[in-house]
Amino acid sequence: MIELSVNNKTYHAQEGSLLIDLLIKENIHIPYFCYHEALGADGNCRMCMVSIQGQKRPQIACDTIVKEGMVVDTQNESIKKIRTDILELELINHPVDCPICDQAGECSLQDFYMEYGLHNSQVSIEEKVKHAKKIDLGSDVMLDQERCVLCARCTRFTEKITKTHELGIIGRGDEAKVSTFPGRKLDNPYAMNVVDLCPVGALTSKDFRFSQRVWFLQTSDSVCHGCAKGCSIYVDHNKLKYKDDVIYRFRPRRNDSVNGFFMCDEGRLSYKDLQENRQERTVLNSQDIDEEKAIENVKNLIQTHKTSIAVIIDANLYTEEIEAIVSFSNSIGANVYSPLSVYIDEGFEDDMLKSSNRAANFKSIENLGIDTSFPKAERLFINFNHPHNFSAESQVNFLTHKRNNSGLTFPLASFVESAGTLMNEDGIEQRCEKILFKNNAVPTVLEYLKRIES
Repeated sequence: MIELSVNNKTYHAQEGSLLIDLLIKENIHIPYFCYHEALGADGNCRMCMVSIQGQKRPQIACDTIVKEGMVVDTQNESIKKIRTDILELELINHPVDCPICDQAGECSLQDFYMEYGLHNSQVSIEEKVKHAKKIDLGSDVMLDQERCVLCARCTRFTEKITKTHELGIIGRGDEAKVSTFPGRKLDNPYAMNVVDLCPVGALTSKDFRFSQRVWFLQTSDSVCHGCAKGCSIYVDHNKLKYKDDVIYRFRPRRNDSVNGFFMCDEGRLSYKDLQENRQERTVLNSQDIDEEKAIENVKNLIQTHKTSIAVIIDANLYTEEIEAIVSFSNSIGANVYSPLSVYIDEGFEDDMLKSSNRAANFKSIENLGIDTSFPKAERLFINFNHPHNFSAESQVNFLTHKRNNSGLTFPLASFVESAGTLMNEDGIEQRCEKILFKNNAVPTVLEYLKRIES
């Protein structure tokens, strides 16, 4: 570790590390477009200029190695003037379309303009070089070339992270622009991460495009349930007056122990299935039934079949829910199962973030010693949202989504409507809080167990 000074304060950093990493870590404000911790230095936007004592001219923080005794100034008037001039270059051909841009409200260009811009443009709107708009790159990504600041984050992502090389920068000077290579589309399982990487409104998601203004959204932390990797995510949702709370997108949340900065496209778009085809009513053989009466039916079925009951647990439930179900099963003398073979999807797996095991919490199932085979010939099956459709003399199902099931079926809260802990395939535990508060909320596993046991 070495010691250096930034804005008259002393800091310590790892020898050989980049200055910009220290500034980001210590929350010392520094504007930048092209730098990203997962992609490394590129040095093309020049916005991260700082003054270093002993240097004849300003230096870019993203390509400066820290040194013992270095004295850095990020705030003097000379540096601010340089950033203003650089920002003017970035904006020379940028369209004046912030009111309709999907990135408005979370745009680095807007933020930096409020700090270093506010100058009179020396280029009229008529003189701006106009590039193409609304280009379908593939993989649910749209490109507006006019808005691009050529930070090269997207091209470096396909080069360094996915290694699929679909994107490049073609042309020179004012004619330079991001494009796919001839005859190719953006086509890889992580392509939508370029939308998060884009610091302006050049790359947008076709799925989210024009669906909601970001300042109306509430952002909550959660974990993707798409597979056993358990990527950390942001859930962006909004509850309009008199209407239900609705999820509009999932985004990756940085977690260096699990998924780094990214997530797969399938996990990102899984919020749709989470909200569609939901089981919303309590039914008996497809006919609505009062919940209190249905709970009494469950109690009667348990008494009738008390020597032959199988309880089946979905390996995507939270650990606290699984433990409560096991405790409940022991109290009624039931055998507990969680068949895990149905979650295996070898075609989904890759060497990045996608696991062949599609059960988000199978580790907790194994740690609790639950039987992972299929249930035997018990007469009553109580299924807590396991994806397999079971057949028995009598059935009770607690389901988040509709299925063609016979017997008694209760609607069940999804993982964003409940709270608990998950353990991913690497043994890392993550806590998830309740995010959605529905107008007509359905009960959670714990709430149902409490009602059955009362």
